[in-house]
Amino acid sequence: MDVVTARAGMRRLPLWAAAFVVFTCTAILGISGWREWSSRDALLKGAEAEMANLARSLTQHAEDSLDLLDSGVVGVVSRLEMDGTDSSTIAKLRNLLEARKKAIERIHSLAIIDDQGNWLTSAGAVSSTLNDDAFFRHHQLSPKREAFVGHPVKNLIDGEWVITLSRRFNKKDGSFGGVVLATISANYLANFYRQFEIGRNSSVSLVHGDGLIIARNPDNAKYVGRSVADKPLFRDPALGGPGGAYHFKSPLDSVERVSFYKRSGRFPLVLLATVEKEELLAPWRADAISRMLFVLALVMLIGLIGAVLVGQLRRGQRMAAALVEKEAHFRLLAEGSSDMVTRIGLDERIRYVSPSALRVVGWRASQLIGTPALAGVNPDDLPNVHAVVQALKRGEKEEARVTYRSRHREKDEIWLESSMRVTRKDDGEIDGVVAISRDITEQKNLENRLETLAIEDSLTGLANRRRFDERLAEEWARAYRDRSSLGLVMIDVDHFKSYNDEYGHPAGDACLRVVAKILASEAHRSSDLAARYGGEEFAVLLPNTDAAGCARIGEKLRQAIREAGLAHASNLPAGVVTVSVGGATCRPALERSAGTSSLVEAADRALYVAKQSGRDRLVMSGEVMNLPMASGQ
Repeated sequence: MDVVTARAGMRRLPLWAAAFVVFTCTAILGISGWREWSSRDALLKGAEAEMANLARSLTQHAEDSLDLLDSGVVGVVSRLEMDGTDSSTIAKLRNLLEARKKAIERIHSLAIIDDQGNWLTSAGAVSSTLNDDAFFRHHQLSPKREAFVGHPVKNLIDGEWVITLSRRFNKKDGSFGGVVLATISANYLANFYRQFEIGRNSSVSLVHGDGLIIARNPDNAKYVGRSVADKPLFRDPALGGPGGAYHFKSPLDSVERVSFYKRSGRFPLVLLATVEKEELLAPWRADAISRMLFVLALVMLIGLIGAVLVGQLRRGQRMAAALVEKEAHFRLLAEGSSDMVTRIGLDERIRYVSPSALRVVGWRASQLIGTPALAGVNPDDLPNVHAVVQALKRGEKEEARVTYRSRHREKDEIWLESSMRVTRKDDGEIDGVVAISRDITEQKNLENRLETLAIEDSLTGLANRRRFDERLAEEWARAYRDRSSLGLVMIDVDHFKSYNDEYGHPAGDACLRVVAKILASEAHRSSDLAARYGGEEFAVLLPNTDAAGCARIGEKLRQAIREAGLAHASNLPAGVVTVSVGGATCRPALERSAGTSSLVEAADRALYVAKQSGRDRLVMSGEVMNLPMASGQ
């Protein structure tokens, strides 16, 4: 009976071996297919990340360009509301517009239009020749003072498509006085986008919020002005967020694309950066076919060997050979990768490190093996990195990603991003961690630079208007909670237009930088904030400061700027650059119905009184006795 059973077992052995071989071959094909598909997904996600970074950068460029136009428009509006629209004022502003047009390449044209739609003056190829005046109707019907970004229109003089930015200006009685208009050429934007070509069939499109294409690279002339408002990007609620990945078939050229869209948070703009999906996947597809052919050949070989070698010993030998081959592939991939591959034991010492360690951290692999894996981590980042490694060793996580600073042998500290994953023995017990690390120092530096540009005035180095508004809201809320005082000083350079006319705009910029340096040096508390409010107007926010302290600081600023002794022949009788200062304080906890704008209005009102009273003086809001506010102060 035992012999029969043994023989039956021997007869079934080929079937078992065949089943095992079939299973193994199927598993190899399945895993290989899954890995190829995963690499395809990783490639697409990498492209999405690249498109996301490009879209964010180009959206910031578009916002900065409109801010640049708006800063000039605000200055012209201020002059018009202060000096009116008589012929002498318009003549001076014409020179100002032409100078600004020549100085700033991205400005296509500038114009001033009165309340009847008559063009008073302009600079650039524009003279009542836009084929759409929606911006004028908007300002004529709306009392709002903020900038209005219109949809793309065609300039009938030079045939160029432009995007308009305009602001309303009022007459002395507060009624509609007209519009100050600035435009950017779609060709300028398209030429700028041409620098960021990331593929043969990639494209970058800037679209207005209503779906009209503002600029596109390539083929800007062909697509600008066309509407895509009926496409999913504007109709699908799932794509209505501030940004995200977007795979679609282009309605413009019928090409499948991988893209990332970014909606501006400040202007009605949508930036769409795309790359052709077919072009992106072509290298992967060629490599995948080669690899799958190799895998198929390997599977056929295993099947042939499995038909002959059915014994457990031979199967064990084949498994051992496969393990050796897998290890060889791992070492080949690790040593050929530009990223640093590290194997860390349970004692947190390095067991293996790829040759790319020399490029990443400056040490050869032989110098690092056996050393503590976390020895070079910055002490401030070490607790977080150590906690992640401990969690992996305990089995609480299978994989993790961590960013930290690390010591480099020859350079200063660098930023590393490490993807970590636990490794296990055959019985499933954790025996270490594998980390794949790459140098992301340049990416970190770029992120820090972009963050600085978003809150800093490029001319003076002070906080810009956006940062000032944010800090004002924060300090108002803090003062409300602490029941403390909040002070604000508004500073305006006296007769600055005359200074520019007499000494030129470069000297005017230098003057503003000197004033900004003095303000920054006097706003020495960590909570104080000196900011450029607009044009030649500055603001200093003074948390936890009462009226007496605010007046003292305001007077100190005024005297310091006067004592700087910057020559200003038109500013009589001083003969030097002086400023008018308006100050105001409040206790938010006692003014529940008020908001941050009330403090700004009070300081601005005091500044207006200081200017009307002879300039070169400080006036606190408490000294203002029901004086009417004139339009265009």
